[in-house]
Amino acid sequence: MLMNLLDEQYTKTPFYGVQKMTVYLNEQGHLVNVKRVRRLLRKMGLEAVYPKPNLSKANPEHKKFPYLLKGLEITRCDQVWSTDITYVRLQKGFVYLVAIIDWYSRYVLNWRISTTLEADFCIETLEEVLANRQCEIFNTDQGSQFTTNRFTDPLIAKGIQVSMDGKGRALDNIFVERLWRSVIYLREYPDVQSVKKGLDEYFEFYNHQRYHESLGYKRPAEVYLSNR
Repeated sequence: MLMNLLDEQYTKTPFYGVQKMTVYLNEQGHLVNVKRVRRLLRKMGLEAVYPKPNLSKANPEHKKFPYLLKGLEITRCDQVWSTDITYVRLQKGFVYLVAIIDWYSRYVLNWRISTTLEADFCIETLEEVLANRQCEIFNTDQGSQFTTNRFTDPLIAKGIQVSMDGKGRALDNIFVERLWRSVIYLREYPDVQSVKKGLDEYFEFYNHQRYHESLGYKRPAEVYLSNR
């Protein structure tokens, strides 16, 4: 219950830190201390200032690539793709979601869920996309799921440049972050099968029906599929 309240308030005020979240819960009649709120926020992967679940942990043994998108003008589809991981709330627990998005069109190219944070579901999502198309630059964070050779080697083999966010810089991957804001707070799902069905319906809506102001009120699929 407390995690749900924190999650909902975080949607409204992602800039609230532990102290303000504690005050909020106390005002709602839940007498919890700062230590407990901090523990719950860490468990949920929520951090003040920007809405990025801290799910991708770095592996110091993996190679890190430089960030290639600073000052880059994105002018066409398949110029830049990016990916990230977030969580989706269940009635009892969480599952993890990875998605790959085209920066120019905002089109979601592929997605997959997993009950663990092992790299396999990220690699499988990438492999399915690369089987039919490719980009010029692929951007990720420095999480171990994306820095492993199993993820980067298929990109390099196709001549795709690998770009990685600076450490702690979620906004380097801003378009995926914006996608997460609309996905993870949709609703609470009872089980994994419901998540799959709900996300399948949502991404169908997002790609083919949702208007984007930044695209001149066109839909992502309309832009992506007509410019390939």
